[in-house]
Amino acid sequence: MSGGIGWLGHTCPVIDDGWDPIRVRVDDDADVHPARPRSKKVRHLAVAQEPIIGPGPERDDDVDVTLPRLARHEVTLEDGHTVGVAICGRGVPLVVVHGFSAEGILYAQTLSRLVDLGFKVIAVDTAGHGGTLGLPTGAQSMKSYAELLGRVLDHLGVGPAVLAGHSMGGRLVTELAASQPERAIAVVLLDAIVGDTWDRMVNVFRLFPPLLMGTGATLLVDTITTVPWFRDPRQALKLGRLVAPTLRSHVRRPWRLLGPAASILRSKSSRSMLDQLRQERIPVFTIHGDRDIAVPMATAKDTARRTRGDLVVVEGGSHSWLLKDPETLPAIMHALMRGRLGTAVLRAQLERGVDPVDATDDEVEAALYAPDALVLELTPRQRIHDTEDLHRPPRYTWKVLAARSKGD
Repeated sequence: MSGGIGWLGHTCPVIDDGWDPIRVRVDDDADVHPARPRSKKVRHLAVAQEPIIGPGPERDDDVDVTLPRLARHEVTLEDGHTVGVAICGRGVPLVVVHGFSAEGILYAQTLSRLVDLGFKVIAVDTAGHGGTLGLPTGAQSMKSYAELLGRVLDHLGVGPAVLAGHSMGGRLVTELAASQPERAIAVVLLDAIVGDTWDRMVNVFRLFPPLLMGTGATLLVDTITTVPWFRDPRQALKLGRLVAPTLRSHVRRPWRLLGPAASILRSKSSRSMLDQLRQERIPVFTIHGDRDIAVPMATAKDTARRTRGDLVVVEGGSHSWLLKDPETLPAIMHALMRGRLGTAVLRAQLERGVDPVDATDDEVEAALYAPDALVLELTPRQRIHDTEDLHRPPRYTWKVLAARSKGD
């Protein structure tokens, strides 16, 4: 990633190669009170100097290829809360929320591959992670984290979206979709901490908290083994560049993780919110590694059964399989877009007067985002042309078990 840091509104050295400068949104009352300094509501952190791609052949210089790049920003909400986001692509909003102790940019290699499905990818750092401030002590609950996510989407001007979450992020998007179903085109749960089995595990953790530490240690080992130190040194270097800032942040401020950990311990049963997703007929896609020790496969089966959603079993996948191989999730999403997920996205556009066949990106975004939405300003303008020649086949195989009724 580029080391350049600057305020939006200026042309930053890393914004080149056909990119348009991104302007900052400032307070309207600055003109009324000229003596008051103009408040910078968005801070530009970094843009990938080179496309972030995963393992694959070196690019042929004769091939005209421009891969998506994520732009990182810090936005300040109306209540003063600072939130980190990473954005790229154009089209239907795909909101992605990371897992415990991670941050959105760690998923950059995977997320950049989802743009060609017609998505604008919006990765949001949860409270106490990445560029997002923690919540007050009295507000440390999963509900509070989900409410913050909703405020972020309102601030960015994001309308109905495909909501995707990994691990803890899966719990947050589930809670948000259940309480505000109008926000969800569909919900994609990636090894999410929801389901009857997980709820029982949390009850045990409350009685004997050291068990939660054991689960945390399992997640740490899984994260460390995400980097293929010996199997693929090139990919290890790329992942290392993404992981290093996150690790440094945890070493400098380890107390930031206490709030999210406590909120997981205090979380209530997920049963009612999963039932709500089913009642609202929100399409749910539960994608889970069958070798996930920290969040067992049974949680995904519980979730798919209760929501009547599709269950996708990633064979050989541990908890962080989507970080270990950036090609697998995009391949799964391509497959789902040919089925119920694609139908849900098409329906969302048709309901808002958009013809998915002939509509331009501008027309899609005019229908699915608020007028003058901030997220549109923060999206890097880039000429994207991807090619399969740059990517290896997915490392993992998977099977899709179609939606079934609760009694099956």
